[in-house]
This record gives sequence, C-alpha cells and structure tokens, in this order.
Amino acid sequence: MNSGSDSPTLRKMKKLRPETNTSHLAGEYFVAAELYKRGYSVAITMGNAKAIDLFAEKNRRTVNVQVKAIRVRKNVGWPIRQDKVSANVLYIFVCLNDEKQPPTYFLATAKEVRPRVKEYTNRGIINYGSLNTVLTTGS
Repeated sequence: MNSGSDSPTLRKMKKLRPETNTSHLAGEYFVAAELYKRGYSVAITMGNAKAIDLFAEKNRRTVNVQVKAIRVRKNVGWPIRQDKVSANVLYIFVCLNDEKQPPTYFLATAKEVRPRVKEYTNRGIINYGSLNTVLTTGS
C-alpha cells in the first residue's frame, strides 16, 4: 500500500476530464432535479440530437425543455444554431462549475435566445456574457 501519496493510477484518474456528452447529461439531470423540487413531474427523453430533453408538467400544464450544459465558465459558451431554436421550448443554459460551487443556470424563451446566438460558418454559439446580463438566473 502507498503511505500517504496517491498511486500513479489514481493520479491519472483524477486528471481525466469528463466527456462532453457526460456534461450534457449532468445538466439534464440537474435541471430535472430543480424542476422536481419546484413541484413539476419530469420525464427525460433519451438519445442524442433531440429537440426536447425534458417534458415537465405541473397543474396540467406541460413545458418542453431544451438543456444546454457546459462544464466550466472558461468555455466560450453553449453550442446552438438559430435554425434549431423552436418557439414552444424553454431553453435552460447550465454551467456545471467545479465541485466547490453550485451550477449556474439561465432560463430563456426562443424569442430571447435567437438574437443572442452568434452564427459561424459551421456552428453557432450563445455566449455566457450575453445570457448573464439579461436573463433569469439561478444558482
């Protein structure tokens, strides 16, 4: 046994970064838990490349939710294209942050999201700063 110091294998495991898809799933589960705490029944859709991540229902009213998650704030922002923004969807942008601070999140309608998306040749990004200045936040 090692006396006090981490083994090389353990040190290597600590340095591994979670996969991008894992961050997205963590964001979905975080949002589902927050909605549940607020009295919503929540269903998570499965699969990649889907338009709706969660269905939330409360008092016979259903909300379609799209979750966008990044691991840390140093990321540029969340990938999203203007042509993929749908009118009847609530968008929740989550920054998971490190283990020392809780996730930060922003809620936005399609009308609020569309003008904040910066389009590039092959992708679109919504910048953290553009959400942080105007939209409803939580933490």
